[in-house]
Amino acid sequence: MSFPKHLASSTGSAVAIAALVFAAGTWVLPPWLAFLLTLAFAKGLVVLGVVIQMRAGLVSFGQALFYCIGGYIVGLASQSLGISDAFALLALATGAGILMALACGWLLTRYREIFFAMLTLALSMILYGALVKSSALGSTDGFNVAAPSFLGWTPQGDAQKQALYLLSVAVAAAVAIGIHRFMVSSLGRVIEAVRENELRVEYLGLSPRAVLFSNYVVAAGISALGGGLTALASGHIDPDMAVWTTSGEFVFIAILGGTGHVFAPFIGAIVFSVIRTFAIQEAPHFWQMTLGVVLLALILFLPKGLWSLIARDKPAEVAT
Repeated sequence: MSFPKHLASSTGSAVAIAALVFAAGTWVLPPWLAFLLTLAFAKGLVVLGVVIQMRAGLVSFGQALFYCIGGYIVGLASQSLGISDAFALLALATGAGILMALACGWLLTRYREIFFAMLTLALSMILYGALVKSSALGSTDGFNVAAPSFLGWTPQGDAQKQALYLLSVAVAAAVAIGIHRFMVSSLGRVIEAVRENELRVEYLGLSPRAVLFSNYVVAAGISALGGGLTALASGHIDPDMAVWTTSGEFVFIAILGGTGHVFAPFIGAIVFSVIRTFAIQEAPHFWQMTLGVVLLALILFLPKGLWSLIARDKPAEVAT
């Protein structure tokens, strides 16, 4: 299926404008909100990985595997290898996620539906169990991550937080534009065709499994990148990054935001972070119930997620 070039271009421009608006807020946002947005953008990257797999008809309940790998690679490279540059650390995190996906992707992409979901969950929990038992990696406590430098510049205090915020905005925008171009490319359209009818894709001379494998590797890379950003922003990593509830959180955000656009995962991540923050503050013993009520209301009134509010009056092609 062809896709109008002007629509792809308009989405890229919209992402760039949104990134500039968020970047401009660096000097006016309160520190707590800038930190919350930094983590939201990082998690939005992981959720984007979940979403592009949903568009292929697969739901991953183990995306925390790559999120955790990205975080731990950043921590280990900083602590053991003495690498402090944020860009180098994020590149290592992304590469590690891709390598892991290359190792297990051919097995996972043989399966569909609940089998794929449970296998991804199992791999994530294997990593969680290994990290919990590893005293060298801090066991259940994890360990701290040193503050990074940026191409030789090492900011301190508020400047450090501002730099990490700007980095998260820039990375999120670049990945969103790249993934949008990927999804409107020929391969991206084939991914949706695989979801609808794998047999017809085979008749076209293409391998559905190879297509899903490529999609899985891309999702793993950006999820590991999100984990690396989280480690840099929070300054700490622990095995909970790989636990099943973390993967469930990413699926929750994907449902919250919707799958209709590359903006949706980031909108969902920001709204989720705000709701959870205030729910914990106002009702610390019942914040999970608050999130449950939000999800229930969403399923009942906005089954296509928050993005459907924005795309309601737009043609279907524009929201893709």
